[in-house]
Parts: sequence; structure tokens; C-alpha cells
Amino acid sequence: MAQQQRGSFSSRLGFIAAAAGSAVGLGNIWKFPYETGLNGGAAFLVIYLFCVFIICMPILVAEITVGRHARQNPHGSYKKIGGGNWGVIGTIGIIVGIMILSFYNVVAGWAFGYFLQTSFGDLLSKGDFASYFGKYTANVTDNLIFSLAFMVATGLIVAGGVQKGIERWTKILMPVLLVIVLGLIVYGLTLPNAREGVSFYLVPDFSEVEAGTFFSALSQAFFSLSLGMGAIITYGSYFNKEDNIVSSAALVTTTDSLIAFLSGLLVFPLVFFQAQEPTEGPGLVFVALPGIFEQMGPMIGPLIGGTFFLLLCFAALTSTISLLEVPVAYVTDEFNVKRKPAVIGIASLIFLLGLPSMLAHGAVDWFTNFATYGGETHNFMTVLITIFSDIGLPFGGFMISIFVAYKWGMKRFADEIEHGHPHFRGRIEEKFVTVMLSFISPLVVGTILIITVLQSFFGIQVF
Repeated sequence: MAQQQRGSFSSRLGFIAAAAGSAVGLGNIWKFPYETGLNGGAAFLVIYLFCVFIICMPILVAEITVGRHARQNPHGSYKKIGGGNWGVIGTIGIIVGIMILSFYNVVAGWAFGYFLQTSFGDLLSKGDFASYFGKYTANVTDNLIFSLAFMVATGLIVAGGVQKGIERWTKILMPVLLVIVLGLIVYGLTLPNAREGVSFYLVPDFSEVEAGTFFSALSQAFFSLSLGMGAIITYGSYFNKEDNIVSSAALVTTTDSLIAFLSGLLVFPLVFFQAQEPTEGPGLVFVALPGIFEQMGPMIGPLIGGTFFLLLCFAALTSTISLLEVPVAYVTDEFNVKRKPAVIGIASLIFLLGLPSMLAHGAVDWFTNFATYGGETHNFMTVLITIFSDIGLPFGGFMISIFVAYKWGMKRFADEIEHGHPHFRGRIEEKFVTVMLSFISPLVVGTILIITVLQSFFGIQVF
């Protein structure tokens, strides 16, 4: 049976838009603000940026390089370069991405529902938005419909292929998202108490920092950059040989960090304007922002609020596209299945896997109080976040560092980067990437992985 021809990005800009789109999503606009709020504000921001640029960017370079060299999905890339059983590491990354997409799609459905309820419904008249959010996430009917609609939209784009589907849409969605975020920031900074929100977000108080702050920051950095789940390896396999991997990785990292930073600058002035606590958790964006949209009046509020939640959907879509592309690339590469049937089958499976997360917010008690560890009872979605996001993603980053440095070898790694970057050897970026991948990244990520497991599941406080 003849092997299907793989797609590729039409240009370096197409890759950057798609990879940045994978990175920029709910992880930035939904998860980053609430993690920042829970972990002390500005001090978390500083630690997060350190993790992104110092620890994670070399791993991003490694994933792109492995993917481009092998021209395969994560399983095929590890197997082709490493041989033996190394393909298992790529398979684990694919499974991690599938499970993350299963609950990510549920949250994306929340955003889509809020877009409809803000634009065409009566959400802004509810008043008690915290109570409304709790009832909304327990509404099985609405969540089923909206999450299904989101998965269908994701599937349609991925079915269109690399250039006509993924690249075309991310080039449109990313600039529009940035414009809306900037506009809302300008408005939010004019509100009463906005200065207190800015101070909380930009003036560090390192006395609030605990060991858990570092763990949360590193986990958020991996989640935000889509590392450790095979997405960047897959996109790297579509990256042109003549393009510069290092500068492209730097642009993706900078874009991702900029959107995360701006998201915090958007959310916290609004939170303090409403005199709410920044420690709201996962509901922060869904609780804080409707209040400000309500203050805009019955005409402007639904327009601006609906636009924001629509763009939140767009941001989520750029990430769900990359998460779905990973298992689709695996099936089309390894089993020579055509793209459209692969998309239909995998999207359907992932949607079904997301049903327990959908039921875990009050609809079904068994999923709502699913497991007890670390001295607390957690719902099903939180368990998935702990296993596949907090642990699975750093594990993927740890393994690719080990793989590149000690299995593939830094010489062959540098040979691949020199395609598109002929002066890579001998420059400071080569020394930086080499030191980080060979020593610092695996040491730091591996240590934090062990501590996270001990603290999360066994209640052992190492620090």
C-alpha cells in the first residue's frame, strides 16, 4: 500500500501562526490568570516567565527539530531516530494530548455557551455570576450540545489538511484575538480600582512564594506552550528544511508569553474593579468578566462581552486543532488511513472520553467527588489535569531532553538545526540549548516531577 503524502506549511509564517496558535489558547486566557491568582500574582508571573524562556524554550526547539528531522508523528519520530522501544515515549505523548483534549473541549464548550448566552441570551442580567457559573457547568444538556459543536468545528478544520485547514484558520484567528484583548485591556485600565489589580499582577511579593508556586509555574509553562504532548513534534514534521528553527521557536515562545501576559493585564483590573478575590480558580474568567460586561449597559455589554467570549472560543480552537492533529497524524502515518475518516473516528472517541469531565461539576456525584488524594477530594476533570497536564506534560519534556542529548546526540541535533540556520554552531544559542537540554532542563523538570507526584498523590511535603 502506497504511503500517503504528508502535508507541510506553505511558509515559516504559517508554521509560526500554527505553533503559536497551538500555544495560545485557553491555557493563556483561561488557565494562566487563575493560576496567577491562586499563586500570589506578580511573583508567579516572574517565575512563569523564567520557566518559559529558560527551561521550556530549549525543549520547544528540541521538539521542532525532532519532528522536522523525522517527518513523522511523535511515535514515528522517536522510533525512526531512536529505534527500539523509543516509539513508546511518543505514544505516551499522544495519549496525554488525547486526554487533555477530552477535558479541554469541555471548557471550550463553556466558552461557546457563554458567547451565545452573552450575545443572545440573558447571562448579563444574572447578577450573581459565581452562582450562575456553578449551575451552568452542571447543565448537562447545554454542555453536551456546545462541546459537540466545538469538536465538530475542530474536526472540520483538521480534516481540511495542514495548509487549507490548520494554517489558513490560525493566520486569521490569531491577529483578531490580539486586537480584541488589547481593546479590552485599554477599557479595563480606565475603571475604578484598576490600579490595585495592576499592582497585584505586576508588583511581586516573593514572601508569598512556596514550593508549589514553582511546580504550578512549570506545569503552566508546559501547558501553555503545548510541550510534552506531541503537538510541536507533529507541527515540526510539517516545517520546511530551509527555515530557521531557533528563531521560529523564539517567536512562538514570545507570542505565547505576550498573550499570557496581556490576559493577566486584562483580567485582574476587572477582578479588582468588581471587588472580587483573585483566587476564584478555574471560574475566574467566567465569573469576573461578565460583571464588567454588565456594567457596559444593555447594548454595548452584550456586544463586547459576546465578542470576547467568541474570541475565547477562537483561542481555544487554535489549540484544539493542534491537539486533534496529533492522533490524526499518528493514524494516517502509521496505518495509512485517509485523513477524513481518521478525523471522524478520533474526534468521536475524544468527545466520548470527555463526557466524564462534563459530568464532574455537579451533574453526577460519582464524577464530582471522583478521587481523594493529597488530603482533598477532586472531581474527574481535576484528576485528569493532575495526571496528564501537571505530570504528563513535564514527563514528555523530560524525556525529549534525555532523548536528544543522550540518544540522538547533540551533534546530529545541531546538524538538523543548521538547515535554515547555517551559523548555529559556535554561537551562544548553541551553547545555551546544549547546556539546557543536556543538564539543566532534565534535572529541574525531573526533580519537580518527582516532588509533584509525592505531594499530589502521597501528601509528602518535600519543601
